[in-house]
Amino acid sequence: MTLADIVAQRDAEAEIDAAATVIVCITCRRPSDPEDFPRPGFAFADTVADAAKGTGVKVRRVRCLANCSRGCSAAVRREAGWTYVFGGLDPTTDAPALIAGARLFARARDGVMPWRGRPQQLKHGLIARVPPIDYEEIE
Repeated sequence: MTLADIVAQRDAEAEIDAAATVIVCITCRRPSDPEDFPRPGFAFADTVADAAKGTGVKVRRVRCLANCSRGCSAAVRREAGWTYVFGGLDPTTDAPALIAGARLFARARDGVMPWRGRPQQLKHGLIARVPPIDYEEIE
């Protein structure tokens, strides 16, 4: 494989990964954390953004995901796919897991984040899975 092939493959993967967005709650804190700012969620958003560099995965910040009892929290979404909300994330170590999960999700043909290959933090920290707006139950 030539250098040009490697670059082309990396660019193609980044384009696919751009279908996924990680939304990080910047007001999150663990119940034991103080009320004052900056909160761990704010720093976590920066860490997630750093982990996403060069992957194509977008990172957005939101003031509250209403998952306060299980902070730090983040959601992973994509067009034509489910949205996943995760909690109990460690702001110092779980950013790479969120990006790995987002990349796995971006490549899923059926719009569902695969269980196999999903980082452990995203298996144990799953709070909710929300269907896409145009979802129709198959009976």
